[in-house]
Amino acid sequence: MRTPIAFDISEIVPHADRMRLIDRAVEGDEESLVAEVTLREDCLFQESGAVGGWVGIEFMAQAIAAYAGWRQRLQGETQRMGFLLGTRRYECSRPAFKVGEQLRIEVRRQFWTDNGMSQFDCTLGIGGETVATAALTVFQPPASMDVMKAGTDE
Repeated sequence: MRTPIAFDISEIVPHADRMRLIDRAVEGDEESLVAEVTLREDCLFQESGAVGGWVGIEFMAQAIAAYAGWRQRLQGETQRMGFLLGTRRYECSRPAFKVGEQLRIEVRRQFWTDNGMSQFDCTLGIGGETVATAALTVFQPPASMDVMKAGTDE
């Protein structure tokens, strides 16, 4: 059963300012999360009153980041950086999303490994209709691995 998420999106998604594209994490459970965004004129990718359908992949990736950040917060862990490795079967029925539309992004973890690899099935909906789907593969290094210092002399 999904529970409401009490954290502000800025507390669970590490992106700053206009790079954070989703507005809120709504609810989640052990394996999934629902996020939402209302498209605004100030969206980083907005042109001529719309955001290209290809940006749906980034909405999905940020919903996965929200899932990871939320789960880490619940477990008392520090938020860690993650990476989008690939996208399979991204299908979007629309060339663009219009300013003013509310997008609902649902992500469900399908598998994970001890080394930090995961795959999520993702959907993006508008007004109760699914308009985009994909499977995203992500990598979040274990807490013991500081990838930002890898290869440095520090």
